Amino acid sequence: MSKVLLEKVEQTLETIRPYLKADGGNVELIKVSDEGIVEVKLTGACVNCPMSQMTLRAGIERALIREIPGIRRVEAVN
Repeated sequence: MSKVLLEKVEQTLETIRPYLKADGGNVELIKVSDEGIVEVKLTGACVNCPMSQMTLRAGIERALIREIPGIRRVEAVN
């Protein structure tokens, strides 16, 4: 995956991080596949939060798909 795409994903994640950090969590970019699948690792309070799937889909995934053409899905990895 291109360096420019990785930078765009990281920039978009930076806009989301303040909300996660406010609740004691964070998100770490692991990789972006050629198929447009972004792998992230939820950290801190997000690891055990019952709302983490909603955060992943409604927050992180929605923002990345809206901001970056070619992103199709976001998956959480351990």
